Amino acid sequence: MALKNDGSAGLKDPLGLDRQSTALLQGELAWDEAVLGQGRLRIRSVVTLRWVMLACEAAALTLGAAVFALPAPYAICFGVVGLAAWINLLAGIATPGQRLLHPTEATGQLGFDILRVAGLAALTGGIANPFVVLVLPPLALAAATLPLRPTLALAVLAALSLTLISVFSYPLPGGAGPLAMMPFSYRLTALSALLLALGISTAFVRQAAQETARRALALDVTQAVLARERRLSALGGLAASAAHELGTPLATIAIVAKEMAREAPSAQVREDAELLMSQAQRCREILARLTQTPGASDEVHERMSLLQLLQEVIEPHRDVKGVRLEAIVTGAPDTQKPGIKRMPEVIHAISSFVENAVDFAASEVLVTARFDAETISLEVRDDGPGVAPEILARLGEPYVTSRPGAEGSRTGHVGMGLGFFISKTLLERTGARVVFQNGRPRGAVVSVRWPRTRIESAHS
Repeated sequence: MALKNDGSAGLKDPLGLDRQSTALLQGELAWDEAVLGQGRLRIRSVVTLRWVMLACEAAALTLGAAVFALPAPYAICFGVVGLAAWINLLAGIATPGQRLLHPTEATGQLGFDILRVAGLAALTGGIANPFVVLVLPPLALAAATLPLRPTLALAVLAALSLTLISVFSYPLPGGAGPLAMMPFSYRLTALSALLLALGISTAFVRQAAQETARRALALDVTQAVLARERRLSALGGLAASAAHELGTPLATIAIVAKEMAREAPSAQVREDAELLMSQAQRCREILARLTQTPGASDEVHERMSLLQLLQEVIEPHRDVKGVRLEAIVTGAPDTQKPGIKRMPEVIHAISSFVENAVDFAASEVLVTARFDAETISLEVRDDGPGVAPEILARLGEPYVTSRPGAEGSRTGHVGMGLGFFISKTLLERTGARVVFQNGRPRGAVVSVRWPRTRIESAHS
C-alpha cells in the first residue's frame, strides 16, 4: 500500500470524503488568506491583553517612582499609560467584545501597543530596560490570529522600534541618578537577543496556530465521514423495518387481486387485476432484496464475525483488474471466535485502507484478522513499492503532502492527505491502536489492534 509521492496517502474513501475535503480546502474552509482575511481576532482579546500590559507598566513605573526613587520622566510615561488606558476603555465600551476585527484594524491596534511599549522603553533606558520584552505579546497574538502579511508588517515594526531605541533612548534610571549609557556592544547584543526571541516566538506561535486550525478542520471532515456512515447504516435499518412492515399488506393485496382476477366480469378487469398482482410481487421482491442487508436495529445485524467484516470491506474492490484480494482469519488455539459489533466507522476505515492498498498493489492485497483471548487485530498488506521513509514518519497526520502528483497509483487520484488521518482517527475512537509500516521485502502494512472487550459484541 504505497503512498503517492505527494504524501497524500492515495486514499479514496468509498464516500469520496478525501476528494470532498480537497474541495473544502480549496473553498471557504481552507487555511488560506481568504479565510484569515475574514478576521479571527476579537476586540475583547486585544482589550484584555492591553489592560494586562498597562497594569504591568503602571506597576513598574509606580515602584520606580515611589519605592526606589529612580529618576525618569514619569509625567510623560504616566501620560502615555493614561492615554492608552483611555483609548482601551473607549474600545471596550464602543464595540461588542465578540466583534471580529478586520486584519487592518487588528494590525493598527497591535501596532499601537508595540509602539507604546517601545516609546516607554525609550524613556526609561531603551534596550537595556527589561520591560522591553513586552513587545512580544502583541506580536505573538498577531501570529496566532492574523494573515501572514500583517504579521510580517508588525514584526518589521517591532524590529525597527527595537533598533531605534537601542540607539536613541534616555539612560537607564539608577539609584544615584541616571546610569551611564550602556556600551554599544552590550546594546547590540541585547538587540540581537530580542530580535532572535521575536523571530522564534512569532514563527512557532504561527506554526502552532496553523496546525491547530488544520487539525480542527480535518476533525470536522472526520465527523462528517462518521455521520454519513451512520446515516447510511440507519437507512439500512429503515429499509429492513419497511420491508417487514409492508410484507403483510402486500400479501393481502396479492390475495385480493388474485380473487379479482378469478371472478373478473370482463377481460379488462382481469388484466387490471393481473397487473396489480405482478406489481405487488415486484414490490415483495424489492423488499426481499432489502432484507438481505438488515439494518442496524436488527440484533443479528449488530453482530458480525471477523470473516464477515473482512468480506464486507473487500467486496467493493474485488472488480479491480490485476489485483487479487484475499481475506484470512486465524485465532489462538482453544479460543472462542469473537462476534464483533457492527460499527460503521470501523468498516469505513478498514475499507479505505483496502482501497488504498488496491490502488498501489502490484498484484495482491492480503487482509488478515487474528484473535486471542485478549486482543483482536486486523492487517492490510500489499505488495506495492511501500511508503517513502519521510512520509511514513508522519503518516496519520492531516495534510501530509510533499509535492503534487500520484505516480504509481492506478487511478492517479490526488488527495489532500486526509484519508489516513480520517481512518486513523475513527479507529482510535473505538479504542484501536493503528500502526503504519513497510513490509518485507516490499509493500506496506497497516496494523490495527483492539482490546477484545472494546469491539466484541455482547451477544457473542
